[in-house]
Amino acid sequence: MDLRKIKKLIDLLEESNLAEIEIKEGEESVRLSRVPTGAMAAPQVVHMPAAPAAAAAAAERPTPMPMHSPTDAATGGAARTGADLPDGHVVRSPMVGTFYASPSPDKPPFVTVGQQVKAGDTLGIIEAMKMFNPIEADVSGTVLKIAVENGQPVEFDQPLFVIG
Repeated sequence: MDLRKIKKLIDLLEESNLAEIEIKEGEESVRLSRVPTGAMAAPQVVHMPAAPAAAAAAAERPTPMPMHSPTDAATGGAARTGADLPDGHVVRSPMVGTFYASPSPDKPPFVTVGQQVKAGDTLGIIEAMKMFNPIEADVSGTVLKIAVENGQPVEFDQPLFVIG
């Protein structure tokens, strides 16, 4: 299945109230499902045409358990849920990737705590699949907290910034 079709399916899922989409084209199939806030889902296996013996062996493998970061263990998951954040608008990660606070290592960070930002200002970037995606403020205000460190891996829906 074409990567462009998969991206369009992801956009369709994000824009709709659907929890899951499954598309089959011949022997290929893709299933996309939305993870509820605060929940972790086991990785989904996309079935691609394979030899029957390989498919049977794959079916016998145990399902991997979700891994939790050392931060989650230390905070009881508070880093992911945002339990230790100040009151204000929380800007969450729209994807899984690596967070960067500045455009390059020798440049200053996009924002600092206490800085005024306007809606649309770049707060940081997330690298995912060798693509750099800007994280923009969706409200105007003062940066109250930066909840992630430069170079830290981030999860989908993880709190990144609090703007008050």
